[in-house]
Amino acid sequence: MSIDYYKRLERGSTSRVSESVLGALSRALQLDDAEHAHLLDLARNAGPVVPRTRRPARARVRPSVMRILESMRAPAIVRSSRVDYLAANPLGRALYAPVFDSREQPANSARFTFLDPAARDFYEDWERTARDLVAHLRSEAGRSPYDRSLTDLIGELSTRSPEFSRWWATHDVRYHRVGTKRLNHPVVGELELSYDVMDLPADEGLNITAYSAEPGSRSAEALDLLASWTATPEPADRS
Repeated sequence: MSIDYYKRLERGSTSRVSESVLGALSRALQLDDAEHAHLLDLARNAGPVVPRTRRPARARVRPSVMRILESMRAPAIVRSSRVDYLAANPLGRALYAPVFDSREQPANSARFTFLDPAARDFYEDWERTARDLVAHLRSEAGRSPYDRSLTDLIGELSTRSPEFSRWWATHDVRYHRVGTKRLNHPVVGELELSYDVMDLPADEGLNITAYSAEPGSRSAEALDLLASWTATPEPADRS
């Protein structure tokens, strides 16, 4: 690969570059899986014809997915690739009550994290959570550059959050598939939970995110307490 050719790639002239060349470039730059996928997405969407943008309909959660969700004992949430919170089982709804009940609606992880002051208390590692979300949305923007809803969300966050705007400019990309969340829940206190993201192949862009605690840990006890609290019926109105 010549220096001139590499310079053209840096300037974005990637519309006719083969995947083998991009693979060699990824290896030379020691890109990780997320960065390599982002490079391929950028090349794939660099064609001269720009598709007409459209606003997709709000994603719907199929009844069979809802039945799976409700059968799970672990807290679980159905999310979109834009981190919209579309549905949850009762324990998932209770775990992420601050997001579902946030004044910033519709419920969305990034909108809550950057625009609702309550997020800084809810997330023990607020900055790490926030940076991970920016990197995830940057990956999604490379994959779906003409997604009007995603563009609107990024524009809203860039306008209203100086932190989002600053970190968006770094162009970091990252997968958001497994990890640990440290939460300060308003009912049961501190929680350290593992999360796993399971894609729904029949529903493009949707996934189920499930949370679990180490057996016997304080977080497991707190989840059990939250489950009991969630299962307690509301007192009857005697008025």
